Amino acid sequence: MKKIIAFTFCALASAVVLAALPPLSPELQEAANLAKAKAAYGDRVGAYQLCQAQNRVADKYRVSGTAAPAACVAPPAFVAPVAAAPAAAK
Repeated sequence: MKKIIAFTFCALASAVVLAALPPLSPELQEAANLAKAKAAYGDRVGAYQLCQAQNRVADKYRVSGTAAPAACVAPPAFVAPVAAAPAAAK
């Protein structure tokens, strides 16, 4: 019972602390967006490499006369996300 009460207290305390965090500065938001874009690009590259490996294995076990596995589509080169232009002052 003590563990449940302690867990509940810690969960509520962490929720209060996280809710009180200030919003990210524009520089930190841009850095977070860049990290998110790099991670997404890494996922696409990983999927492409996995596709190539699966095709190599499929080619080893493919019976002659059957269709070849689908071709893999290479991801385009990484392009950093463009930062939003600041609002023009009037």
